[in-house]
Formats: sequence, structure tokens, C-alpha cells
Amino acid sequence: MKVLLIGAGNMGLTYGEGMAKSALLNRRNLMVFDKSAEIITNLSKVDYFDVYDNIEECLPDADVVFLAVKPYHVDSLFEEIKPLVNKEQIFVSLMAGVTIAKIQEGLGITKVIRSMPNLPAQVGKGVTSFTESKEVSRVELLMVRNLLDTTGASIHVETENFIDASTGISGSGPAYVFYFMNSMLEAALKMGFTKNDSKVLVSQTFEGAVELFNQSDLSPETWMERVASKGGTTRAALDSMDDNNVKELIKDAAYAAFDRAVELGEE
Repeated sequence: MKVLLIGAGNMGLTYGEGMAKSALLNRRNLMVFDKSAEIITNLSKVDYFDVYDNIEECLPDADVVFLAVKPYHVDSLFEEIKPLVNKEQIFVSLMAGVTIAKIQEGLGITKVIRSMPNLPAQVGKGVTSFTESKEVSRVELLMVRNLLDTTGASIHVETENFIDASTGISGSGPAYVFYFMNSMLEAALKMGFTKNDSKVLVSQTFEGAVELFNQSDLSPETWMERVASKGGTTRAALDSMDDNNVKELIKDAAYAAFDRAVELGEE
């Protein structure tokens, strides 16, 4: 299996690293195409990449092509590569808001898998939702899923609507967590903790809470009740959040990201 990555930015390179370091490529190097001279120079030093600045030298040989360019570059990219593609190739999109139909029409191909990655893929803790056009076979879908899993976990969804929805949950979700963490860090600093102690208090609290959740079947509501005793400190904090409608505001934020993903697909 020959895999080509088009676009070696942060997210593209994250998946490139995961795939290239796995055993899935059968000792073949991952092919990488990018137009940045700096990226070409840097990646040429990596022994598990074959790096190209000429798309004609790599695209025709690829079995699977990952598209990881910025969405506003797709039209010019499609115009450039359309003469080089063939209908047996599988195109996997890591681009937000670019629909399967747009990729099929732009490239004149049928086999497309659209995915929504997220930032924790950089540390092997990512979650990627994905769906496919009807022309992709089960064997091909499994092959691509294994590639996506090299950066964490993957979730197959039935329609593109769930790709847009997962944008609001997992795609943008890490930023919500960082937002909450930042608020707690600011509170800790205001209380007099040092910057380093604040970071340890907040990061370990998040990591520990997630681990507790993952290692049990208990719901978040149950865990909250276990921590919060009547009239206690935690109950005071949770009551404050409820009084300020924090839960609904977080839901609104997730839907705002979802709605924007849909808008991007229509532009």
C-alpha cells in the first residue's frame, strides 16, 4: 500500500507521523507533498518520509491520498491535481467543512472518505470520526480506519451530518477544555499559588478525573454527586455554575461550532 499525504501542516504531519511509524505501510515510506521549501527541507531529513515538491512524481503512484490542506486552498489544489488522479485511488479528507460531493466533483473521482480529526492526535490520544462515499468497499474502509487509528481512536459515522456534529464536540472540543483549564489556572494564581503549582493542580485534576471516568461505567453526574456533599465546597461550586447557566452555555458553544461547520460546507 502506497500512501501520500498532501499538506504537511500540523494536523497533516500528525497523521503522517502516526502512519509512517506504524507497520501498516509494509516497510514503505510515507510519501509527503508540500509546497513549502522549509517543510520540504526539514522533512527530507526524516528517514521514514519520501518528500516531494512536484506532485506529478508522487500522486499517480498512490493508493491512498490524504488531503490535509486548508479548506480555502481546495479549489486551486483540485485544479492542479485532477489530471493526475485515477478512479481507483481512495481520497481521505482531513479538511473541515469540505463535503464528499465537493471532493468527488472537484477531482472527478468517487472513492472519498471524509474525516474530522482533533488536536490530541499529536500525542496519540486523538479521536477521528469518519464516513465514506458508497463506492468505498468494506475492505478499503477498514484499511483507512487502521491508518486513522495510528493517532488514537476512530469512530465510524453514518452520514456527513455527524462529521459536522463531531466538529462541535471532538474537533473543537479540546479548545473548550483549554478554556476551562485556563479559567482554573487564573483562579489558582489569584488565590496565590505559583504558576508551576497552578499548572500541576489543574493538569493533574483534569487527567485524574478523565482516568476515573474512563475506568468506570459511572456517568459524569454520578461522579459529581460522589465529589459534592450537601452543604460542602464542591456543591457550592456546582451551584454557582448552575446559577450562571454554564451547562447551557457550553452546549451553545458546541452548537455554534457545529453550525459553522455546516456553513463552511455550503460556502
